[in-house]
Amino acid sequence: MNRLYRSRTDNKMTGLCGGIADWLGLNATLVRLLVVIAAFCSFGTTMLLYFIVSLVIPKAPYGPNPYNQSYTTY
Repeated sequence: MNRLYRSRTDNKMTGLCGGIADWLGLNATLVRLLVVIAAFCSFGTTMLLYFIVSLVIPKAPYGPNPYNQSYTTY
């Protein structure tokens, strides 16, 4: 099962929309657009929920560092 994390690479403010897009398999721009439309339709309640959820959901763990490879020379 895929866990929901805030994105470290696809972030504009907190990485929440990028993380939701990765989790759902959607485009991050589409998710951001839906959040903006929902914010206007809900008179700002969506933005309050956005920041609360951003505090609750953790950032994605760091992946393997491609520059930290140990090569054995003989």
